[in-house]
Amino acid sequence: MISETIVIDTDPGQDDAVALLLAFASPELDIKAITTVAGNVPLALTTANALRIRELAGREGVPVHAGADRPLLFALSTAEFVCGPDGLAGADLPPPRREPSPTHAVEALIAILRAAPDDSVTLCPLGPLTNLALAFRLAPDVLPKVRRIVLMGGALALGNITPAAEFNVHVDPHAAAIVFACGRPIVMFGLGVTHQAIASHEQVARLLAFGNAAGRAVHGMLTRPRPGGLGTTGHPMHDPCVIAFLLWPELFSGRDCCVEVETGDGPLRGRTTIDWNGRLKRPANAHVVASVEAEALFQRLFDRLATLP
Repeated sequence: MISETIVIDTDPGQDDAVALLLAFASPELDIKAITTVAGNVPLALTTANALRIRELAGREGVPVHAGADRPLLFALSTAEFVCGPDGLAGADLPPPRREPSPTHAVEALIAILRAAPDDSVTLCPLGPLTNLALAFRLAPDVLPKVRRIVLMGGALALGNITPAAEFNVHVDPHAAAIVFACGRPIVMFGLGVTHQAIASHEQVARLLAFGNAAGRAVHGMLTRPRPGGLGTTGHPMHDPCVIAFLLWPELFSGRDCCVEVETGDGPLRGRTTIDWNGRLKRPANAHVVASVEAEALFQRLFDRLATLP
């Protein structure tokens, strides 16, 4: 039944947590590891949160590896104002019972890829791309092992952390530039599509009817106060789109584009310039997803969450 072998690189974060739960609830996915990176909150918290979500799903057999605690060049920027002091406001989960695996995330990525056949592992980064960039620079021989990179980051239009940039790319634009230039197939989920993935109040209410701990945790995360709304009326499910695309690609549409990342430390830092209309005549380096059938997405997502403990 397994259709895809994956590694999830993440900085949980509420929507990261929902993405992890969807992956854990999907037997089609062979999750080789969860690797964590500093982003929404510092690394110690993103790692603890990955462990908490793993335990919530009853999937302690999936290794969690802590990775980069800062971007390649810039100082770390975090987003507690969005996700709360521990990154999982509203989830009401206990501290993790277990420690992460001792191997650094970058070492783990390299080892997993080196042991894999060519074109066989899908990388699913949900946060800043620091771990992937380090792995690709330290061990370029692993690149042929990557089937594709399906990532959440960037924006076709306005950003969310600055007028120009989406948070993940803004935090580590140099890492993003390395990944977009790596030469492997990339599927990009930017804000233009993820801001369409907002569950209705009626859909969110379904989570409590499941009677399971995962449903209660996700309900708490999606209904917590979000100061200022961040430009949306509800909680966008940015990161679950990545996992949903692996399961139900027919719900999404987009086009192949050339994507470039602004790495300068100015007002355009982290901007993704997406040549949507092919004006620059440069080869495409990413499939940029632009639309989603949101109602069907949430129906299928919540049906999967209902199967968890």
